[in-house]
Amino acid sequence: MAVDKQQNRLKILVFATEACAYPGADHVGQIHAEYLTDAYIIRVLAPVVFPEDFYLRCFERGVDAIIVMSCGHECPYQGAYERMTERISRVHALMKERGLEPERLRMCAICTVCSKAFLKEVNTMNEQLAHLATRKVGRAGELRDDEQETNNG
Repeated sequence: MAVDKQQNRLKILVFATEACAYPGADHVGQIHAEYLTDAYIIRVLAPVVFPEDFYLRCFERGVDAIIVMSCGHECPYQGAYERMTERISRVHALMKERGLEPERLRMCAICTVCSKAFLKEVNTMNEQLAHLATRKVGRAGELRDDEQETNNG
């Protein structure tokens, strides 16, 4: 599942909670469902442990999108889902300040056997990125090479 930047392959990070979303992602594999190979699933105890700047650094380092898949209100850590929701809102505001589209960061609840929901979220993000690409916006809100040539030339 190597990413070849020369072919403009996308990088979607999926932070999947160990208690719910990761087993849901694993279920997708168990049923042999297919999805694009540009999603990198990372098992996390609780995504609330990552500060706002972590997400911004991910985008700065070439990640195209991030999906935070949690347990939702069923989270075993009291108040974690609510704090994560607030954090995502703050990150969206910071993304706007930096010229990044907030659509590149999504949060959703995925249960342990929610294979259809997992697939829907990954496919929706791929579609969203394709839509953003048609607007000729780069990873960090910069003009892409083909657009810079048009503006310089």
